[in-house]
Amino acid sequence: MVLGVGRFGSAVAIELERLGHEVLAIDRSERAIEAVADYVTHAVTADVTDLEVLRTLGAQDFDAAVVAIGADERSSIMATVLLKKLGVRFVLAKAQNQLHGDILTMVGADRVVYPERETGIRVAHSLTMPLAKDYFDVGPGYGLAKVVVDQRMAGKTLAELDLRERFGVTPLFLRRGDRVIMNPHREERLQVGDELTIAGRDEQLQQVLLL
Repeated sequence: MVLGVGRFGSAVAIELERLGHEVLAIDRSERAIEAVADYVTHAVTADVTDLEVLRTLGAQDFDAAVVAIGADERSSIMATVLLKKLGVRFVLAKAQNQLHGDILTMVGADRVVYPERETGIRVAHSLTMPLAKDYFDVGPGYGLAKVVVDQRMAGKTLAELDLRERFGVTPLFLRRGDRVIMNPHREERLQVGDELTIAGRDEQLQQVLLL
């Protein structure tokens, strides 16, 4: 179940449904519910800070819940408390800031995420790596960068580019159209438009992007 279907919550709910899960979306806003109703299993307008409402909706029977409530931190915390009280095994909650996240953890959230902060990190790195299509932070100083192959890299094999020895980065995925190759072979020859995902330290990734 997904509680709160603003931009973050609706994206989670719709993608979970696409992945084959049954999804119940709940929000106080009728407009928000109408926007996702055609894309999830069930969509209900309700107050998620009411224990009896959650019990009636069968929250206790769900495998997992996502508390994606936006700026209303009190409702976010209350919903998390009630879900754990009802015995929901796994509750993921969205936090607005570190204090909010700490409180969510204290009241029982199994995992806390910070979408705005994570997006901010990705944007900052994208400014320092302008040739990267996307960047994912995996730890202090380490990340994954998605590089779109252009004329400079096209026609060469991974062995010829020798990214691991020259720069210390590891090719993880190669996407060519709808096909994704995991751990691409060193003899794989790159084509213009391929998307190559590489892992390494940030400074190593930046060196690759200056090829």
